[in-house]
Amino acid sequence: MIRKVRQYYLYFMMYSVIGWLYEVFLEVVVYRWGFSNRGVLYGPYCLIYGVGALVLLFTLRGLQRRKRYLGRLYLTPFLVFCGIVILCTLIELAGSYIMEWIVGGWDWNYERFAFDFQGRIAPNPSLRFGAGGMVFLYGLQPCFEKLTAGMTDRTLTYTSTAVLLLFLVDAACSLL
Repeated sequence: MIRKVRQYYLYFMMYSVIGWLYEVFLEVVVYRWGFSNRGVLYGPYCLIYGVGALVLLFTLRGLQRRKRYLGRLYLTPFLVFCGIVILCTLIELAGSYIMEWIVGGWDWNYERFAFDFQGRIAPNPSLRFGAGGMVFLYGLQPCFEKLTAGMTDRTLTYTSTAVLLLFLVDAACSLL
């Protein structure tokens, strides 16, 4: 059980860093707004991506493993995509309210997109999160599972402890 907790903590941190890289890439390369730290802490992570990844793992892995058909049409990937879009939209909406309550605002504004809700959510980013979630569930996560499964208990313990200590120091420095 403790091994699983350590693995999921590493997944959380890996996806938080990947989310930060994605956000910075959008700002610097796509939108050409220049660099800004897209997380709420000093370190290179957007925690909402880590939370979202764990929620998707815990809620959609069962569906992902099932074979659903409509006649001969394989529906499982479509159903997983729809689940990702719905869950990510709800996480992003809840995350915006939580961030607003804690720090007085949230880090994104979707007012430029059609059919936005208070600038917090919109179909365009939700569909992009759906595509990214598919890459995550079907591409990245199997690789990360192989990586952590190949670690000895000792290596996994040292790695997760080191990452946790770095995160706690960052949180203390960022929030104090």
